[in-house]
Amino acid sequence: MKVLAINGSPRKNRNTAVLLESALKGTSSKGAETEMVHLYDFNFKGCISCFACKVKNCQRPGICLYKDGLTPIFEKVMAADVLVFGSPIYFENVTGEMRSFLERLMFPVLTYTEGFKSLLDKKVPIGFIYTMNVTKSFMEEANYMSALRFAEKDLERLFGHCESMASNDTLQFDNYSKYLVTVFDEDKKKQVQKEQFPKDCENAYELGVRLVQQL
Repeated sequence: MKVLAINGSPRKNRNTAVLLESALKGTSSKGAETEMVHLYDFNFKGCISCFACKVKNCQRPGICLYKDGLTPIFEKVMAADVLVFGSPIYFENVTGEMRSFLERLMFPVLTYTEGFKSLLDKKVPIGFIYTMNVTKSFMEEANYMSALRFAEKDLERLFGHCESMASNDTLQFDNYSKYLVTVFDEDKKKQVQKEQFPKDCENAYELGVRLVQQL
């Protein structure tokens, strides 16, 4: 059983990556072989509407045929039994790299047939981990999750299962005094990082366990 994590954050060792690692530990506790890919390591773009994936008798059905940095990643995706995605939230949405990746991932799997059916012949459970600077209450008041679920319904339909979790009020800087930041309390941020973030890691671990159990 192979589990692939996709990190849509430019930082490889901060909040998003840590939570993804926790999710992978959850899957490995059930015997999974795990790997993490960092999108910012690769040079790629979003869907270019070449429609090569929609040509009749396509030689590689379900996989983007445009050649760039995502090509080897999609080979890993197609071989995975479980996928875990993670992204920080920039301006109420996932990073541009994650959005571009999702376009290229989903469009080839989607068919222009009755019901827009999926080309996949197996269920691939997907987990999505969001990290954000805003508090949970602000996230709920601003209805962030409604916007963030822009892809979750499609992922659910195309891959068979998708669930998400959010980590709020995350610590952005190790030393806030170096930056022009007047709206966040550094002491409060560090308290949340100390008390809540470990709980978020536990939630990510359990997410990983649940994803494997979907198989």
